[in-house]
Amino acid sequence: MSDLTPQSEAPTPTTDKITQAARETIYLCNFRVSVDGEWLCLRELNDISLTPDPEPAHEDPKDPIAIERLNLMNMAKLSIKGLIESALNLGRTLDSDYAPLQQFFVVMEHCLKHGLKSKKTFLGQNKSFWGPLELVEKLTPEAGEITASVKELPGLKTPLGRGRAWLRLALMQKKLSDYMKTIINRKDLLSEFYEANALMMEEEGAVIAGLLVGLNVIDANLCMKGEDLDSQVGVIDFSMYLKDGGHSSKSAEGDGQITAILDQKNYVEELNRHLSASVNNLQAKVDALERSNSKLTEELAVANNRIITLQEDLELVKEESSHMLESNRKASKPDDVVDGQVLGEARKQLKEETQLRLDVERELELQIGMKQEMELSMKMLEKDICEKQDALVELRQQLDDLRTLNHELSHKSQGTEVAVKQKSEIISRLEDKANQMAATIKQLEQREKDLVKQARNLNSAAEKLLQSQD
Repeated sequence: MSDLTPQSEAPTPTTDKITQAARETIYLCNFRVSVDGEWLCLRELNDISLTPDPEPAHEDPKDPIAIERLNLMNMAKLSIKGLIESALNLGRTLDSDYAPLQQFFVVMEHCLKHGLKSKKTFLGQNKSFWGPLELVEKLTPEAGEITASVKELPGLKTPLGRGRAWLRLALMQKKLSDYMKTIINRKDLLSEFYEANALMMEEEGAVIAGLLVGLNVIDANLCMKGEDLDSQVGVIDFSMYLKDGGHSSKSAEGDGQITAILDQKNYVEELNRHLSASVNNLQAKVDALERSNSKLTEELAVANNRIITLQEDLELVKEESSHMLESNRKASKPDDVVDGQVLGEARKQLKEETQLRLDVERELELQIGMKQEMELSMKMLEKDICEKQDALVELRQQLDDLRTLNHELSHKSQGTEVAVKQKSEIISRLEDKANQMAATIKQLEQREKDLVKQARNLNSAAEKLLQSQD
């Protein structure tokens, strides 16, 4: 009898598991998403309770603008913390395609847009945070380089695009925190652009500026050429900040493989760029050597012509000197009476001719030596050109191999992404089956309760029959 008496309802194991899972998957900052006009609001989940409460708690209503500021500050904390941790775990320079970095810029954009005053133009009302960012140039002269670079980018047509580009350049310069502190400290200038209760005008803005100091430990290389910053839609992806205890461990291996493949691909692309630069440098050197070779060839031809001319002049000098000696001998008298003055002049002229001949011979020897040196230089240049051409052929072969490897890695990356998608689909199907099994378990528990009630009724009926028989 005592076994069949009704007992108080205790929480079932299934209920405990559901409650524990809900506690593990609730958002870290206790937020939920709601829309208030054109502003994306993050409302606090103060009204959610994981334990049954018959009497709902009644709290005083809060200021929605203060809730927006607090939620944006907490989102900035999460975004900055996640970006720093993931960047340090990744261990390489971040690029524009890195998802946590993209989400950080989206959160910063929402923070800078909060409480902006609308400016009326001939096209309508316009809200842009480019105006406050331009103040940095006036307050900090070293920020003028960033502002000038943003204005010179050819693809930017709107103030929103210029503001996004400014944020990226400031992050690469590791000065984003300093610049934000500079403009937040000048609330007299910010009041022209922001409402009095905006995030940039309150304490939350100073907190975010202090959090940005941690981003100085990461390195980012963001290429903004060809990137459409004007028409990007800044939507916060809350799934990146949710706890995922269901299949995070299963997809960690696939994510690790994708990260390794992407690292290999980036390494191959960087090596490819270095090899391309080396090939271009070698090609420029080969062109310079060819030009130098042609110039030396022309100089060698001129030197040969000069040698031939000097040889002809030497022959002429020899003939003239021999002719003068013969004429002097014929003109001498038979009685060997020599005119001293004529003989002196002849000797002087002979001495001059001899000296001229020696000068011509020395110049000829010098030209011959230069010719030999030029020929030797030509041979060395030809040998160097052959070696450079062989090295160029090998580098081109290596470049082709690297391109093939890059192509294979791209195919492998695509195959891995397809496998990850298939695993995700299998996981979703398994989750659906788990949900179905949970529903079946609930039905079985309900049936068990019904059977217990029927057993109780049968037992009570049997006792009554026994009592009536007695």
